[in-house]
Amino acid sequence: MKNIFVMAAAAALLTACDYFFPVENGELSISFSKEGYLATKSSRTIPDTNSFILSVVSAKGSVLYDGAYGAAPQPIQAAPGSYTVKVVSERSSGPAFEMPLYGDEQIVGVETGGLSNVNLFCTQLNCGIKLNYDYTFLQRYPGAGVLITSAEGSLAYPAGETRTAYFQPGIVNLQLKQGDALSPLMTRSLKARENLILNISSAQNQGLTIQVDTSCTWINEEYIIGGQNDDPGTEPDNAMGVWDARQNVGAREVWVYGYIAGGDLSSSKAKYEGPFTSKTNLLLSPKYPVSSREGCVSVQLQQGDTRDALNLVDNPQLLGRQVFLKGNIVASYYGLPGIQAITEFVLSLP
Repeated sequence: MKNIFVMAAAAALLTACDYFFPVENGELSISFSKEGYLATKSSRTIPDTNSFILSVVSAKGSVLYDGAYGAAPQPIQAAPGSYTVKVVSERSSGPAFEMPLYGDEQIVGVETGGLSNVNLFCTQLNCGIKLNYDYTFLQRYPGAGVLITSAEGSLAYPAGETRTAYFQPGIVNLQLKQGDALSPLMTRSLKARENLILNISSAQNQGLTIQVDTSCTWINEEYIIGGQNDDPGTEPDNAMGVWDARQNVGAREVWVYGYIAGGDLSSSKAKYEGPFTSKTNLLLSPKYPVSSREGCVSVQLQQGDTRDALNLVDNPQLLGRQVFLKGNIVASYYGLPGIQAITEFVLSLP
């Protein structure tokens, strides 16, 4: 049976060029334990453990072994020293469909004349995104899809695609793709083993469920957000409104939603119509349009993906769009309660 959690013992042979005198070796046996196979009830398929890629690197940076686990010699005669031992199910070449990666990395020491073992507990290393397009989206945006981008590259996810797209952990950006035209939708920060199932609709839907299995964390969300609960701000699904945000100064890493009503903020003014000149800030309002800062919150756009996607200088079409932001609520930014340190955002469909 092929399973997600694997336990392996690994070590390496230090090359003779690292030493100028003979040393007495120890022995090292490499194996996958039966207990490792029984550690999970997961049914996901991963490569044959013999094809896992084992690499062993000395403390001096010498590559001692880099190849298939099944081809590694055993027992291995290992000279004394410290080694980084790593095993991965496959070599990653960037974002790809149906390419979950599993592995682990540890440091092991080998002593003269002894037997050294390291157990590598293999789990999913990357994160996944699966999109489900509702029929209302397909009716409103015929032929459209989503472009998913991370630091390692981009992957188109057209309507009709059913596979899971895998990326390295970190910030992942989603853009609506209509022909050659791209429009930002959202950015999410995903960790290893997190797999986001995103249901995209153009109608008002509610619901947030989190489903956990033994292999990884599956997060099931609706793209169109609605509804509230008793603990607002923990997810886009129950984001605080602008008024609630003004009453919760000091809250950290919470979701707030409102309308992009303007920009070019100063300590007492805001601009409500383009063209805009500042990429660093926005005015968030509970409604649109507005002609006053009263009842609004300010938004700081730090340098990076969020600023690139939301600033009104480069994206004037976002004026009036509803947006969900995850950040910290501060007492004052340009004379208003503000949202800073934004890590994720979700834009309503245009």
